[in-house]
Amino acid sequence: MDIYKTQVPITTKSNWLLSIVVMVLVTFGVLILLQGLGLLLLPFLFGIPLEELTALFTAESEHPNGRMAFLFVQGLGGGLGFYVAALLISKVIDKADFGWQQQMSRFKFMGFALTLVIMTGSVLFNSILIDWNAKIVLPEFLSELEQMMRSKEDELMALTKYLTDFENVGEFLMGILVIGVLAGIGEEVLFRGVLQPKLQLFTGNAHVAIWLSAFIFSAIHFQFYGFFPRMVLGAIFGYLYLYSGSLVYPIIGHILNNTFTVVLVYLNKLGKLEFNIEETEQVSVPIALLGLVILVVGLRLFKEKSQIIGSDG
Repeated sequence: MDIYKTQVPITTKSNWLLSIVVMVLVTFGVLILLQGLGLLLLPFLFGIPLEELTALFTAESEHPNGRMAFLFVQGLGGGLGFYVAALLISKVIDKADFGWQQQMSRFKFMGFALTLVIMTGSVLFNSILIDWNAKIVLPEFLSELEQMMRSKEDELMALTKYLTDFENVGEFLMGILVIGVLAGIGEEVLFRGVLQPKLQLFTGNAHVAIWLSAFIFSAIHFQFYGFFPRMVLGAIFGYLYLYSGSLVYPIIGHILNNTFTVVLVYLNKLGKLEFNIEETEQVSVPIALLGLVILVVGLRLFKEKSQIIGSDG
């Protein structure tokens, strides 16, 4: 992976711990600052008084602008925040160059088509992982921890349902922008664009870097009962980047994955199809295994085609 080019001391292998600590501090610092800014802007942009913020972020607000306000804060302190953090880390601390012109030149129609195939297989296969992960039962001596994590999961699901219970087209489009586009761009630029190449440098192994990045990517969402399918998804994005040398593919894959769920939720709201975001048994085992075959074959073809493109270039 020759995209993230930097020579500053903090990015050397001997300074790996300092580099990771600085990255964590900058990322959380940016997220907190932008979320705080978003909260301060809510009364002016959406007419929501500060005393209603507790109700808003516990999915209990009945304010007509509540969902748009929530999405605004999520977009500013989430997807956009990850992108700003990635820029600060790369440009200010690591003095690195993403080489966007080179990355864009590596984007080809065949790669895009195979990305669609790969994401289709991912959606089908990950459905069985989602169901398995959601039903994990911890040993008896960890029952209190399990209860705590289940409670947190219920809280996050309540927020997710509130966030995606779109009342009109405007909220739906805002949902696609925040949950699909901004999250896809911001998270991929940070986790695949910055973290993955740094971990590859520190570990000396591209595959270890991919799975470590995917692990951290999933862990930062603080949802144990969705941890494994999200980690697999992160690894798929990592391999798209490794094989192609272009962040465009994982960004597109991430946007498609998130937007697909948003569209299903909205179509269910409109009564066009039946989809329950809380239901984990969405796909049968044979279909999920077919998805795994599609995923593996798609990734293999993607790797082969990307190598051909790279040699031609």
